[in-house]
Amino acid sequence: MTKDGNQMGINTRLAHSGNNPHDYFGFVNPPVVHASTVLYPNAAMMAARSQKYTYGTRGTPTTDALASAIDGLEGSAGTIVVPSGLAAVTVPLLAFLSAGDHVLIVDSVYHPTRNFADTVLKRLGVEVEYYDPHVGAGITALIKPNTRVVFTESPASNTFDVQDIPAIASAAHAAGAIVMMDNTWATPLYFRPLDHGVDISIHAATKYPAGHSDVLLGTASANKACWKQLCETFYTMGCCAGPDDVYQVLRGLRTMGVRLDHHQRSALAIAGWLEGQPGVARVLHPALASHPDHDLWKRDFCGSSGIFSIVLKGGGQKQQHAFLDALRIFGLGYSWGGYESLAVPVLLGDRVVAKGPYDGPLIRLQIGLEDVDDLKADLARGLAAAAAA
Repeated sequence: MTKDGNQMGINTRLAHSGNNPHDYFGFVNPPVVHASTVLYPNAAMMAARSQKYTYGTRGTPTTDALASAIDGLEGSAGTIVVPSGLAAVTVPLLAFLSAGDHVLIVDSVYHPTRNFADTVLKRLGVEVEYYDPHVGAGITALIKPNTRVVFTESPASNTFDVQDIPAIASAAHAAGAIVMMDNTWATPLYFRPLDHGVDISIHAATKYPAGHSDVLLGTASANKACWKQLCETFYTMGCCAGPDDVYQVLRGLRTMGVRLDHHQRSALAIAGWLEGQPGVARVLHPALASHPDHDLWKRDFCGSSGIFSIVLKGGGQKQQHAFLDALRIFGLGYSWGGYESLAVPVLLGDRVVAKGPYDGPLIRLQIGLEDVDDLKADLARGLAAAAAA
């Protein structure tokens, strides 16, 4: 990768970032280093720890290759690589929150993040408060003297509300708080959080970077001001990812641009088609002109991924389940970002301020790499079953 690599096209950068083949005898992919013990040449170097690698939990050439690639995409000072997307959320929160602190978390957040906040953070004496995803600069009114972190996720899990990240970041920084963002939906290809004022960008690399529904991994990338504290907490917790999983994600990263473009085009085609189907009250996809946050999405994002939700026209759980059970191509399974299409029921019962209302039950769709016409036929089966339920 040349020094002006950021001027290259995204697929060129994805193909060549993170390693130099000539560092490894010309082999294109970096080695998978399985390591715990690292030997020192002498006692003086051991005492000073004056070599690049000291122990397996503190990095290997494999983890460094992925972290370097992610830093190139994010524009970050450093990236930690952890065993899951949830760990990529919890480690930064633990790094910057202490007993007596106040954290503001968007109410439309990924449910496991909420669960961690409501259990572990509260047990540790952190005051947790949820805010409306559309608060924007109004978040100033919610910030307290002890607010240390504002946690964002945009678009929102399941309902895909778009947050005004620059406005929130500006307000948070004015009060001395740092901003974290779960950016799994867009990836750094379609939104670079640090360019919009975010301090720590979080990704479930399980999703689009891995891309094949067979690896769990997470990354958290920090700006220069926050990197040291994030990194030290990561080392202290020993929350390192296995080299084989890291390698699989690095390999998936090479094709993420091509795959994500296919997900985007297919999802937009299907979302637009669904808007005209009987039995569909709303399509919750921010890249559609009908979405209430479309202008905000268009201002900040340069693309969209393959996941969105639909609202059925009336009914309840019976119609929701009938729709799901009629599907033949869409699998019923959590996660997303893989090659296969998935559908899950959406439940909003845990929310406190961003509950809706919606005209009927919600269903989240992950549009995979299958042919669009086949997916449309499968969804038409689901809609017919819901109407007949």
